[in-house]
Amino acid sequence: MSARGPALTERGAALEERGPGPVRVRLSINGTGHTLDIEPRVSLLDALRERLDLTGAKKGCDQGTCGACTVWVDGRRVLACLTLAMTCEGREVTTVEGLAGEGELHEMQRAFIAEDAFQCGFCTPGQIMSAVALIEEGHAGTDAEIKEWMSGNICRCAAYPHIRAAIRAVRDRA
Repeated sequence: MSARGPALTERGAALEERGPGPVRVRLSINGTGHTLDIEPRVSLLDALRERLDLTGAKKGCDQGTCGACTVWVDGRRVLACLTLAMTCEGREVTTVEGLAGEGELHEMQRAFIAEDAFQCGFCTPGQIMSAVALIEEGHAGTDAEIKEWMSGNICRCAAYPHIRAAIRAVRDRA
């Protein structure tokens, strides 16, 4: 509690003050619980890559402009480099590693392979996470719509036509 009293949430409940030193954070990643002692300023991306060895989400720009670090928090696309890990407590985080189930690739992962939708592969995990979400959000009606809703994910190899083909292939199977 600070000299001004406890911090309050929108609902008026008191928040526990934490930091500035390491704090215990409980995260659910791909359905598995993890407890980490991290500084409050640690990004979700750094917690995933450096503390949990989940290296699918890539550190590209580290400024939220390339989309290589795209993951889902409670089913919504987020940029892990701009998300504080401690804000994900009580939420479900899904990474590209969590898409494949029981040893089988997700249908979008298979479509990316079939459509040659990657070249260097660096952006591929973020592209795949956005592509799956894009279809679930209902934003895959036309190529123009796909292009617009995938615009936050940059591919330096310019595999965009193949990425759109993979998205269409999965969309058309649904």
